[in-house]
Amino acid sequence: MYSAESLDSNTLLRWSKLLGYDFFRIYSQHLILYSPQSNVIKNTMGSDHHLIHPPQFRKNIYTKELIDFILELLEAKEKTKQQIIDEYKIPKTTLYKWIEKYKK
Repeated sequence: MYSAESLDSNTLLRWSKLLGYDFFRIYSQHLILYSPQSNVIKNTMGSDHHLIHPPQFRKNIYTKELIDFILELLEAKEKTKQQIIDEYKIPKTTLYKWIEKYKK
């Protein structure tokens, strides 16, 4: 297993159950963080139509690791608050609550 280049989902699910750790959560967080921006096209009537809808975040989707990652970006001044809000689609109020709650 350690020398395998990849693992099938069935094996990964078994390891997740055995170790009590959700390896799929890591993957889903990666998809959410790095999902492409929605594409907008104009139809013949001139109105916008979204081809891809960005994921809708729910409260339980934000793990401590994700919050720490975002706050580290701010602390290191790699991104501004507005860049984080725009790029990761995190609500402004949520970001400010994290800053207040987790500031060191």
